[in-house]
Amino acid sequence: MAIRTQESLSGFIATDPQLTYTERGEARFYARFGQENYRREETGEFTKLDPSFGNLVLYRATADRAHERFTKGDQFVAEGYSHDYSYERDGQQIEGTEFVAKKIGHDTARTRYDVDRTPRRTLDRYAADRKAPAREQGRAFDQPERGQQATNAPVLGH
Repeated sequence: MAIRTQESLSGFIATDPQLTYTERGEARFYARFGQENYRREETGEFTKLDPSFGNLVLYRATADRAHERFTKGDQFVAEGYSHDYSYERDGQQIEGTEFVAKKIGHDTARTRYDVDRTPRRTLDRYAADRKAPAREQGRAFDQPERGQQATNAPVLGH
């Protein structure tokens, strides 16, 4: 079986994230991101250089969750793809590249957090009906309920 891979991006949120909506009413998260740069010297030490910056966008439910959980300065890791864009504004042609993240989480190597393992509410309206008989039977192997441990989940998306 082949391993599915995607582009990834790590960095820090460089601006206050913005939540807007597309013409179709879908949530759109936007922020500038930064990436630290270093140069290895002949001595083996590293010299910190100026960071580089780019555009980060997310859409739909992932955008909503990211806007709730990310703030300027947060370190992140994201999975997605690079997208070149071009549009005209006020008679001027605007071109650039953005990273469209499908999934995003705080960088675990640089961020302290707790994990909330309580199940998410499902959008499947029939899921409760399917699960009800098992709960009513009181089976011995039902997973115990856990209390909510944190408000920040480490990874967003699906």
